[in-house]
Amino acid sequence: MTVTLSTHVLDTATGRPASGVRVDVLGDGEVAGMLVTDADGRARLDRALTPGTYRLVFHPPSPFFTRVELQVELAEGHYHVPLLVSPFGCASYRGS
Repeated sequence: MTVTLSTHVLDTATGRPASGVRVDVLGDGEVAGMLVTDADGRARLDRALTPGTYRLVFHPPSPFFTRVELQVELAEGHYHVPLLVSPFGCASYRGS
């Protein structure tokens, strides 16, 4: 069983994609991967994961939210985990 992962970071204060955002993917206390968003704010992990619990640690371009951490349970399949961030709030959801 394999798991693939992608993300998209949007700066909702500017209404633009957030490029150059580092996203650390941690599983079982180990670094499972590191992503950096492209000019469109998108990134995809270049290797498959095994099903399990992972932490996605975003380092967004916000003067207030300097680190946003999400813990997710990933089963077999593809997961897209976007982050919307501004100086005033942040949100995430399971994308498609």
